[in-house]
Amino acid sequence: MSKTSQQNTTTDESGVSVIHTQAHSSGLQQVPQLVPVSPGGGGKAVPPSKQGKKNSFVDRNSDEYRQRRERNNMAVKKSRLKSKQKAQDTLQRVNQLKEENERLEAKIKLLTKELSVLKDLFLEHAHNFADNVQPVGTETTTTNPENSGQ
Repeated sequence: MSKTSQQNTTTDESGVSVIHTQAHSSGLQQVPQLVPVSPGGGGKAVPPSKQGKKNSFVDRNSDEYRQRRERNNMAVKKSRLKSKQKAQDTLQRVNQLKEENERLEAKIKLLTKELSVLKDLFLEHAHNFADNVQPVGTETTTTNPENSGQ
């Protein structure tokens, strides 16, 4: 028995290299390996979802194509409507906030005027109160001349 082995490499339609080996005259074994098919020896592997789509011709009259186009058109319409609705909602919210801002600014003006009036009233009252009340240490006493010589 000799330990000789023989290898043949083939590439299937999906771009996967399959190495066929024959050892001890027991027959061929298939060992799949991902080996780039490009002559440069490098490059990115193509995902399985896009392997068959690259070179395949799509019949535009087929039912499958029509169904895909209809689904895509519906998705595009839905996406555009959603985007338009979001823009309208944002615009409505902006207008609400502008109105609220104007209302709050008017309230600020009103409260500022009210504060000014109350402040003036307080200062006037405090000034009048200060004129009517004499300080504690400066009371004027009147002396009675009748009691002064006794």
